[in-house]
Amino acid sequence: MKLAWDTFVRFDAPDYSQEGIENFRKFVTDDTLRKMFLAGNYQLFVAIDADKCVGMLSLRERKHISLLFVDADYHHNGVASALIHFAGYYVANEEGFEQMTVNASPYAVGFYHRKGFYDLGVETVADGIRFTPMQLDLHRYKRK
Repeated sequence: MKLAWDTFVRFDAPDYSQEGIENFRKFVTDDTLRKMFLAGNYQLFVAIDADKCVGMLSLRERKHISLLFVDADYHHNGVASALIHFAGYYVANEEGFEQMTVNASPYAVGFYHRKGFYDLGVETVADGIRFTPMQLDLHRYKRK
């Protein structure tokens, strides 16, 4: 969660109100979230370089990207793309869903569009968190 917080502060927080920043901090430091990971309610995929975690993607409800963060030193090196690809394959073939969703931060909307996600609605603010609901159709990830 340190990777998520550090990356959020650098890239996402400038687009958020103080309320949104505080709510995100509470979310990534909340013991309930840790327990949900341990209980298997969230799946966590990580990208490792040597012994360092350089990227993370978590799923909730087996098909919704809850957290996707990449260490700043690894931006624009395909880490997030690889995590999306792996998660898309996992959601389509292991979980059996035809779509994967995300609530994209303003910073990440362009990235998700380039990966094939499309908007499900307009930008929304909830508890100070700004996001655009998006979806990716997973037909290209299905095993043939």
